[in-house]
Amino acid sequence: MSQADKQYLQIVKDILDHGYYANNRTGVPAYKLPQQVMRFDLEKEFPILTTKFVAFKTAVKELLWIWQLQSNDVHKLQDMGVKVWNEWMRPDGTIGKAYGYQIAKFHQLDTLLATLKDNPQSRRMIVTLWNVEDLPDMALQPCAYETLWDVTDGRLNCTLVQRSGDMGLGIPFNMAQYAVLIHLIAQVSGFRPGTFMHVINNAHIYENHVEALKTQLERAEQAKTAPSLWINPEVTDFYQFKPEDIRLEGYEHLGKLSMEVAV
Repeated sequence: MSQADKQYLQIVKDILDHGYYANNRTGVPAYKLPQQVMRFDLEKEFPILTTKFVAFKTAVKELLWIWQLQSNDVHKLQDMGVKVWNEWMRPDGTIGKAYGYQIAKFHQLDTLLATLKDNPQSRRMIVTLWNVEDLPDMALQPCAYETLWDVTDGRLNCTLVQRSGDMGLGIPFNMAQYAVLIHLIAQVSGFRPGTFMHVINNAHIYENHVEALKTQLERAEQAKTAPSLWINPEVTDFYQFKPEDIRLEGYEHLGKLSMEVAV
């Protein structure tokens, strides 16, 4: 079993067995456990679930929309064939001052890349999307809102802090996305990919996702081995990556599990 399946399914099981049941902003009750953590060595394995299908290409496109295009324009995402933000799109076509808008506003990615080049032992390499001033003008306040970066022995490590994690739909996307991001930034900065630590402050399972996740737990013994990530080695500028420069090789999975997004 891959580390992604092993660690993810353990959190799912713990939530179903011990989770606190309550209502929330969406109106769909959920079971939750606080302070859940997963940790992956990206040189050993790429963390994507095999006990269910994860739409990797869609996840990569959303990642590039946020971190490379640094956009809040949902139309740009739709032009790539991705509809995951449609429910939060405002009449002006944006999600307000959220996600990519905050990276662009403070040139955060450029600052990170420059620091990795000039001062890789800095302990201040942080990208945050949680701008208190702009929170009221966001269609959805960021869930995966902060990354903390570190270079040790030539390896680029990253901690993702997530305030809220929908275990059924959001977390499988986020696991794969931020693992890809670490690989991309490592490549253009001249480092090897290191450790990815994923911290979820409120890990939850919506009531209407329970049966699907029980089915996924039953698939544990059939889990596949992790696939390999291929990144075009000729790309050395983060802003030049295209979706086709990033792909999985040998991704085997046990099929889709349908779940409805809670808005």
